[in-house]
Amino acid sequence: MTENSRLSAGDTAPDFTLPDAEGNEVSLHDYRGRKVIVYFYPAANTPGCTKQACDFRDNLAELNGAGLDVIGISPDKPAKLAKFRDNEELTFPLLSDPEKTTLEAWGAFGEKKMYGKTVQGVIRSTFLVDEEGKIEVAQYNVRATGHVAKLRRDLSV
Repeated sequence: MTENSRLSAGDTAPDFTLPDAEGNEVSLHDYRGRKVIVYFYPAANTPGCTKQACDFRDNLAELNGAGLDVIGISPDKPAKLAKFRDNEELTFPLLSDPEKTTLEAWGAFGEKKMYGKTVQGVIRSTFLVDEEGKIEVAQYNVRATGHVAKLRRDLSV
């Protein structure tokens, strides 16, 4: 993955239709007319991803109140997402992308450093998509802990 394949503010957000934890299809274009935070995370039920998801859950009322919806996307299968959602009482959609086509289209899958080694994997990333489907904010290699608080500060929410 090169820096060039990453999305930037002003780019059109790549559309997707992916199954949620119940197997129902959710599309980005379902959110037209609203702003939506789309975040990509490596794996459900892992410490960092759980912390990040719970931070979104705990801040969801304020984010929704500011007109922002939240969607989480990982390569996990819907059954694992349902377990994650239920265990952590998550109240926003978790979408499944096991083929990683959406992850790749958004520049959220590729080479990354992990424990000093270069590996292929999910690049923890967060995007704000505006009402017309354009990228307003693109953040790659975000930290699991403290990211939602930083995002709220950046967006004045």
